[in-house]
Amino acid sequence: MSRNGFWIVAAGVAGFVAAVTYWVIALAVAESRKADMVAPERVTGFIHAVIDANRANYTQNVVDKLHTQGVVEALEHWKEEKGLPLPAQFLLESGRLVAQKDMKLSFRLASLTPIYVWNGPNSEFERRGLEVVMKSPEKPFTGFYQQAGVRYFQGIYADRAVSESCVSCHNGHANSPRRDYKLNDIMGGVIVTIPISEAP
Repeated sequence: MSRNGFWIVAAGVAGFVAAVTYWVIALAVAESRKADMVAPERVTGFIHAVIDANRANYTQNVVDKLHTQGVVEALEHWKEEKGLPLPAQFLLESGRLVAQKDMKLSFRLASLTPIYVWNGPNSEFERRGLEVVMKSPEKPFTGFYQQAGVRYFQGIYADRAVSESCVSCHNGHANSPRRDYKLNDIMGGVIVTIPISEAP
C-alpha cells in the first residue's frame, strides 16, 4: 500500500472512530439527562396530591369549621351572597387562576353527569378517562395529546364525594342530572394537564 493510501485509510478509520465516539458520548449524556427527568405521570401525581390536600384542608378547616360555628356558609353563588366558595368551586377557581399564568398548566373538575355542561369532558380522551376512573378509581387514566403545536400529558384522577356538602349539593341541585350520590361515591375526575414540549 502506498504512503498516500495508508494515510487515506488511517484518516477514514480515525473519522469513523471519532463519529462512533461522538455518538456514544451523546447517548451517554442523553441517558444521564433522562435519569434526571421526572416522568410526567409522577408530575401530574404530585400536582394532584397538592390539589387534593388543599381541597381537604379547605373543606375541613375552613368550610366545615366556620359552618359549625355559625360564622359563614359555603354557597354556590358565594360572590353575590357573601359566602365561602363550595369546595368544588374553590378547586375550579384555583385552576382558573393557575391558567392565567400562561404556563400551559391546567387542572379542573369534570364529570360525566355535571351540574353545568361546561364541567363535562372537553374531548373524547377525557370522556374515556372519566369512564375508566368511575369503574377503577384506584388508578389514574393518563396519556399524551397534541394541540396547537404543543404536546401535553394529561392525568385524570377519580374525584370522590368527600363530604356531605358534596352529596347534598349534587343531589339537591335543580340542574343535577344525577341525584343518588352517597358519601365516598366517585362523582367525576380531577383533570391535570401539563405541557411536555413545544413544536419547533
